[in-house]
Amino acid sequence: MALRITDRIRKREEEEEEDDDDMILFLLPMLHLLGEPRGKKPRHKSTIRGEEVVRDLLEGHIQNFRVAFRMEAHIFRALASFLRRERLVRDTRFSIEEKLAAFLWMLSHNASYQDLQLQFKHSNDTFHNIMNNFFNIVPALSKHFLKPPNPARVHPKIRNNPRFFPYFQNCLGAIDGTHVPMNIAGDIATPFRNRKGTLSQNVMVACDLDLNFTYISCGWEGSATDARVLRSAIRKGFRVPEGKFYLVDGGYVNTKFFLAPYRGVRYHLKEFGHGQRAPQNY
Repeated sequence: MALRITDRIRKREEEEEEDDDDMILFLLPMLHLLGEPRGKKPRHKSTIRGEEVVRDLLEGHIQNFRVAFRMEAHIFRALASFLRRERLVRDTRFSIEEKLAAFLWMLSHNASYQDLQLQFKHSNDTFHNIMNNFFNIVPALSKHFLKPPNPARVHPKIRNNPRFFPYFQNCLGAIDGTHVPMNIAGDIATPFRNRKGTLSQNVMVACDLDLNFTYISCGWEGSATDARVLRSAIRKGFRVPEGKFYLVDGGYVNTKFFLAPYRGVRYHLKEFGHGQRAPQNY
């Protein structure tokens, strides 16, 4: 009988010790939190704000501006003036120049919102709103800056060069595809994986003989061929005037509107090699 009572007492003491351990595990984190200073610690305490960063770059060396925004300062100023004049972007507590700088910085350096906060000293929500605004006006910008070449005009580079005239007098420019790297969720990434194994969008670009972009078709997966992207652009309204043509590479079909190289003919110097492998003419 005495042993049974002793066992009960020992068991009760063990249960009480376990309860005390549980209480300590609960109280220690609470005491730690109570001991921390209250209130948020400001993240952006620097006296150099984003507007001053942009001003310093605009007034500084031209190469620094090119590295930062992939364009020259006078082009940046012209673009900012256009956005202000057309009221596509408005001055708020942040100037149009600072908003444009943040947008171009993100595109030029593949920067995240965290990178932008470090560079321009503003909050995540601020940059979220700025980027949404700019992506919404991109269609309006494309209609203003992307204009087809004049089909009635023979470019001076063609007209004044006997090597090209009259053979290329109806040439409007060149078309090619370029792969733009991207990030996307894994469950939908497969179509965007190109032949090199990376994720990208296949973007078709047409340019004139002054190397100005005149048409862009974007959004196709990296696995899509150049010819498929071109067919899609034609269905969506891309037109070549009758009697005119664009130069294309071997990834496209040779038609009366798109002049591709002859199959099996060497064109590039690196393809000639050594010895008697001279260029071929027809």
